[in-house]
Amino acid sequence: MSLLKKSHVYVVDDDTSTLLAVKYLLEEYGAIVKTNASSTVALAEIIDEKPDLVILDLMMPGLDGLEMCRLLREEENLDKLKIIIFSGKTYEYDQQRAFSFGADGYITKPLIDESFIDKVQEIIEEKIEVCYWGVRGTLPVPGEGSLKYGGNTICASIKFPRDNLFILDAGTGIKQLSDHLMSQKRTALHAKILISHPHWDHINALPFFVPLYVPGNEFEVFGASHGDVTMRELISAQMDGVYFPIRIKEFAARTYFRDLREETFMINDIKVKTMLLSHPGTCLGYRMEYDNRSICYITDNELFPEESPDYNPNYLENLTAFVHSTDILITDTTYSDEEYKQKSKWGHSAVSQVVKLAHAAQVKELHMIHHDPDQTDHDIDRKLETAQNLLMGMNSKTRCLAPREHQTFKVL
Repeated sequence: MSLLKKSHVYVVDDDTSTLLAVKYLLEEYGAIVKTNASSTVALAEIIDEKPDLVILDLMMPGLDGLEMCRLLREEENLDKLKIIIFSGKTYEYDQQRAFSFGADGYITKPLIDESFIDKVQEIIEEKIEVCYWGVRGTLPVPGEGSLKYGGNTICASIKFPRDNLFILDAGTGIKQLSDHLMSQKRTALHAKILISHPHWDHINALPFFVPLYVPGNEFEVFGASHGDVTMRELISAQMDGVYFPIRIKEFAARTYFRDLREETFMINDIKVKTMLLSHPGTCLGYRMEYDNRSICYITDNELFPEESPDYNPNYLENLTAFVHSTDILITDTTYSDEEYKQKSKWGHSAVSQVVKLAHAAQVKELHMIHHDPDQTDHDIDRKLETAQNLLMGMNSKTRCLAPREHQTFKVL
């Protein structure tokens, strides 16, 4: 169903042919459309009529798109108004300026077809989209036993509104994400890469992420501070010519590195919080918050049972608070309870402890990842069934699932 159906849309552009084309296309999808070639006249009408969506050209005589955007954002009774800049200018600077003035989206001309409608609806929906590209831990496992969930190691992507792309870890799954992004033929791709820790299964496929070698792209790599070794040194060490034939200096994209501790910071409109996890070495969990929605990424992490001498109630309390009420908790559920008895202190969690955490934290959706390489699809099915039964026994409202490669989830 079209999100545009019966929506009131006001289009402002000094090019009358563009106005007619956009009006016709929007009306085909059920929108009620008004157009105006004069930005000064349109401003007063928009304030008076309060449409659901305004589409503004950037370069116009009188008031340009940015000035109109600023003035409309100053109107208290237009707080629910969505604003899209529709411009022939493809520069990153103009896009970022539009967002800083309060635009909800930026679409480049001359795109006036179904793709235009898709982009408009995506901006209106303002969804957060999580996609999995690898869900295994330790090492990839190709073969018949991994056809359902996939055999690649950890990588997920989160697409936030305003084209903010976050990439979680760089296991072998990042090669699939690389192929996906390259197939879109995108230019000036920007993304944040959040590394939980530098164990091999979380970083060793980063050199195969092709967008890093494309001029005009820009990436910032975040990861846990390791004292005397920086994130840049950790990543470049596996590309020193001995372990990999291509050096980090071959990255053609602008690539920056940032060392993190337990802290809170902003990336555009997204609040990012970090927490040190229970795992050998230095490992970070991430909580990303946007517009009263959140996603937590907690891997690798060992939750010791209460009867264990290593049980730490203070750590569990802090972790529960960190993931509390999150929309999606993506977390290490490496072992069944029986397997965990043989692998305690390996830095990973068993099903029952993860379920207890999710229920206590009132998590809305629990996503089980980082499966042991010896586990087949059938074993993962059994872990999932165990988790769901435990949650049912607790009368929990938490929904539990085991994501598959290429599976996508929306947070609305």
